[in-house]
Amino acid sequence: MKKFAIIIASLLIALPALAQSQAGQAFIHDPSTIALSNGKYFTFGTGGGGMISNDGYHWYRGPQEIQPHRCAAPDIIKIGDRYLVVHGASGGGLGGRHKASIYTKWTKSLDPESPDFGYTEPVEVAWSGDDEDCDAIDPSFLLDPTTGRLWLTYGTYFGFIRLVELDPKTGARVPGNEPLNIAIDCEATDLIYRNGWYYLLGTHGTCCDGANSTYNIVCGRSREVTGPYLDNMGRDMIKGGGKMVLNAWGRVQGPGHFGRYIEDCGVEKMSCHFEADLDLGGFSTLCILPLRWVNDWPVAGEPTPVGSMEIESVRRGYSLELAVDFTRIERRMRWFGMNEDTKIEPLPSQKLEDVIGTWPAGEIGVRCGDYISRPHQRWTITPLPDQDGFLGGAYCKITIEGTNRALAATADAELIAVPEFTGAPEQLWRIEQCIDGTWRISPKAVPGHEGEKLYLVSVADSTPALGAWDFNSDNSKWIFRDIR
Repeated sequence: MKKFAIIIASLLIALPALAQSQAGQAFIHDPSTIALSNGKYFTFGTGGGGMISNDGYHWYRGPQEIQPHRCAAPDIIKIGDRYLVVHGASGGGLGGRHKASIYTKWTKSLDPESPDFGYTEPVEVAWSGDDEDCDAIDPSFLLDPTTGRLWLTYGTYFGFIRLVELDPKTGARVPGNEPLNIAIDCEATDLIYRNGWYYLLGTHGTCCDGANSTYNIVCGRSREVTGPYLDNMGRDMIKGGGKMVLNAWGRVQGPGHFGRYIEDCGVEKMSCHFEADLDLGGFSTLCILPLRWVNDWPVAGEPTPVGSMEIESVRRGYSLELAVDFTRIERRMRWFGMNEDTKIEPLPSQKLEDVIGTWPAGEIGVRCGDYISRPHQRWTITPLPDQDGFLGGAYCKITIEGTNRALAATADAELIAVPEFTGAPEQLWRIEQCIDGTWRISPKAVPGHEGEKLYLVSVADSTPALGAWDFNSDNSKWIFRDIR
C-alpha cells in the first residue's frame, strides 16, 4: 500500500512449494482483484503498470499505459460491458501525511492491444486531509448482487477504514453520501458478499519491510453492508477484531491485499501479494490460491498436491488404481493361537518390483477399488511449469509411483494408463481445490471432445470416467491422501 516502487523483472521463475500459483514476472505490490478481459487476466499494483497473463499462470509486465504511474493500490470491477478502475494518490501516512484522494475511471477493455482500450478522465470519489483519522488510499469495490448498489471501502492502518456509496452508472460518488467508519487496525480492505453475509477482509500487521513484515489477512462479517463487522468471536472490527484468513506460510511471508475470483460453481480463487518470498530475494510477489469456505468463513485453500499419494473418490471412498490382477502379500497367522513366545517380525510392504512384471506392457485400464496401499494404487503428481497453466496453477502429469506410466483421457471419455508420458494434452491434468476442501480433476483436452470441459467423475463405485462438473454431487469430487 505505502510503497510506491515496483520491482520489475523479466526472468521466468518457479514458485516454491506453497503454490506453484504463477510464473513469469511475479513481482508486484498491492495487486488488484484479478479481472478477465479479451481472454487475458489482468492485475494492477502500486506504482503504475500492471501484469498480464494469457493463461492465469504465466505473468508478464504490461505496458505503462494500462495503469498510469503513481497510482496506489488499485482495484478493478466489471460492470456491464465496461471496467471501472479505482486507485489512490499520495497518502499512506508516510511522514505523517494523511492528505490523499481516490479516483475512478472507466475503460471498455483492460487490454492495451484492444481498440476498446482507453480510460475516461479520472473522477475524485473520496479524499482525506492531513488532520483526519483516515487515509484515502487502498480502495476496493463491491457491487452488491442483492441490490445493484456499488460500494467503496478505503483506508489504512493510520486511522479508520471507511465505506462510501458510488453510482454504478457513472462511477462517481452518490451525492450527499457521507463516509461511514467500519473498521480500524487494518488496511487494504475488500468487501465481498456470499450466502446472505457481507464480508470485510482487511490486511493486519506491518508492511513494506520485506521479510520483517507481519502482514496477515483477517475478516469479519455482517448481515448489513454498513456493518457492524464481527469476527468469529463476536469482536467488532471497529474495535480491532478480525478472524484469520491467511498468514505467513513457509518461505513466503506477509500476505496482503485480498481479492476474490469466482472460477465456477464451487471453485473459487483468492489473490494476494506476499511481502517477501525468501526464495525470490525477499521481494513482494503475486500469489493465487484456492479459496475455501468453512462454516461460512473464508479460508485460504491449499496449493496443488505434489508427490506420491492415493487419489480417493468422495462418492464411496474407493481409490483410483490400475486395472491389474491382484498380487497377494505373504499371509501370516492371525492373532489367535499366538502365545507370549511368538516371535513378531515386520511384514514388508509390497514393492513396485514385486508386481510390475505381472502388468501388461501396453495400455492399462483404470478403475476404483478398496485402497490397501499397493503399487498399482500409488500415483505421483508432478507440476509442469513449462506447459500452459490456468488461473493459480500449472498442469500436472499423474503417473504411477516409480514409473513413467501416465494417466490419460480417451476419446470415449474414459481413463487409461499409457506406458509412457509424452506430454500430450490428454495426459495433462488440471487439479483445483473446491470451496469445501475437496478437489476436482480435469484433463487439458479430451480427444474428439474439443471445446468440451470434462472432469474426472465416478459414475459408479468402481467406474471412473469423464463427465460434466457438478459441485453438488460427490461423484465429481476427489481427495488426495499421502498415507502409506
